[in-house]
Amino acid sequence: MQRIQTYKEFWPFYLGEHKNALNRRLHFIGTSLGLALLALAALEHNGWIILAAVISGYAFAWIGHFKIEKNRPATFTYPLWSFISDWRMWFLILTRRPLA
Repeated sequence: MQRIQTYKEFWPFYLGEHKNALNRRLHFIGTSLGLALLALAALEHNGWIILAAVISGYAFAWIGHFKIEKNRPATFTYPLWSFISDWRMWFLILTRRPLA
Protein backbone atom coordinates (compact mmCIF):
# COMPACT_ATOMS: atom_id res chain seq x y z
CA MET A 1 0.00 0.00 0.00
CA GLN A 2 1.27 3.43 -0.93
CA ARG A 3 1.89 5.84 1.95
CA ILE A 4 -0.78 8.51 2.41
CA GLN A 5 0.64 11.96 1.71
CA THR A 6 -1.99 14.41 3.00
CA TYR A 7 -4.46 14.62 5.85
CA LYS A 8 -7.24 15.08 3.30
CA GLU A 9 -6.38 11.59 2.00
CA PHE A 10 -5.95 10.21 5.52
CA TRP A 11 -9.41 11.06 6.89
CA PRO A 12 -11.32 8.67 4.56
CA PHE A 13 -8.74 5.97 5.36
CA TYR A 14 -9.24 6.62 9.09
CA LEU A 15 -13.01 6.32 8.73
CA GLY A 16 -12.54 3.05 6.87
CA GLU A 17 -10.58 1.71 9.83
CA HIS A 18 -13.48 2.65 12.15
CA LYS A 19 -16.48 1.15 10.35
CA ASN A 20 -17.86 -0.73 13.34
CA ALA A 21 -20.06 1.39 15.62
CA LEU A 22 -18.84 -0.44 18.74
CA ASN A 23 -15.25 0.40 17.84
CA ARG A 24 -16.21 4.07 17.46
CA ARG A 25 -18.00 3.95 20.85
CA LEU A 26 -14.94 2.44 22.49
CA HIS A 27 -12.81 5.22 21.03
CA PHE A 28 -15.28 7.80 22.33
CA ILE A 29 -15.32 6.25 25.82
CA GLY A 30 -11.53 5.98 25.97
CA THR A 31 -10.98 9.53 24.77
CA SER A 32 -13.63 10.91 27.15
CA LEU A 33 -12.16 9.00 30.08
CA GLY A 34 -8.68 10.18 29.12
CA LEU A 35 -9.90 13.78 29.01
CA ALA A 36 -11.57 13.43 32.42
CA LEU A 37 -8.40 11.92 33.86
CA LEU A 38 -6.30 14.77 32.45
CA ALA A 39 -8.61 17.24 34.17
CA LEU A 40 -8.28 15.29 37.41
CA ALA A 41 -4.49 15.22 37.03
CA ALA A 42 -4.49 19.01 36.72
CA LEU A 43 -6.73 19.42 39.77
CA GLU A 44 -4.74 16.95 41.87
CA HIS A 45 -1.32 17.97 40.52
CA ASN A 46 -0.61 14.29 40.02
CA GLY A 47 1.50 13.18 37.06
CA TRP A 48 0.60 9.52 37.53
CA ILE A 49 -2.97 10.32 36.55
CA ILE A 50 -1.66 11.61 33.21
CA LEU A 51 -0.23 8.16 32.58
CA ALA A 52 -3.61 6.62 33.39
CA ALA A 53 -5.24 9.05 30.94
CA VAL A 54 -2.96 8.00 28.10
CA ILE A 55 -3.33 4.30 28.88
CA SER A 56 -7.12 4.50 29.07
CA GLY A 57 -7.38 6.31 25.75
CA TYR A 58 -5.23 3.83 23.91
CA ALA A 59 -6.56 0.73 25.70
CA PHE A 60 -10.16 1.31 24.62
CA ALA A 61 -9.07 2.15 21.06
CA TRP A 62 -6.78 -0.84 20.71
CA ILE A 63 -9.42 -3.23 22.02
CA GLY A 64 -11.72 -1.83 19.34
CA HIS A 65 -9.15 -2.40 16.63
CA PHE A 66 -7.71 -5.76 17.61
CA LYS A 67 -10.89 -7.43 18.89
CA ILE A 68 -13.67 -5.80 16.87
CA GLU A 69 -12.34 -4.35 13.61
CA LYS A 70 -9.53 -6.93 13.39
CA ASN A 71 -7.15 -4.30 12.02
CA ARG A 72 -3.96 -2.56 13.07
CA PRO A 73 -4.40 0.91 14.62
CA ALA A 74 -3.38 3.66 12.20
CA THR A 75 -1.52 5.33 15.05
CA PHE A 76 1.36 2.90 14.44
CA THR A 77 1.90 4.31 10.94
CA TYR A 78 0.41 7.81 11.14
CA PRO A 79 0.63 8.87 14.81
CA LEU A 80 -0.06 12.61 14.44
CA TRP A 81 -2.89 12.27 11.92
CA SER A 82 -4.42 9.48 14.00
CA PHE A 83 -4.30 11.62 17.13
CA ILE A 84 -5.94 14.52 15.30
CA SER A 85 -8.55 12.20 13.77
CA ASP A 86 -9.37 10.61 17.13
CA TRP A 87 -10.26 14.05 18.47
CA ARG A 88 -12.10 14.96 15.27
CA MET A 89 -14.18 11.78 15.49
CA TRP A 90 -14.75 12.36 19.24
CA PHE A 91 -16.04 15.89 18.56
CA LEU A 92 -18.29 14.77 15.70
CA ILE A 93 -19.79 12.00 17.85
CA LEU A 94 -20.21 14.40 20.78
CA THR A 95 -22.04 16.91 18.61
CA ARG A 96 -24.02 14.16 16.84
CA ARG A 97 -22.72 15.17 13.43
CA PRO A 98 -21.98 12.74 10.59
CA LEU A 99 -18.42 11.46 10.38
CA ALA A 100 -18.16 11.63 6.60
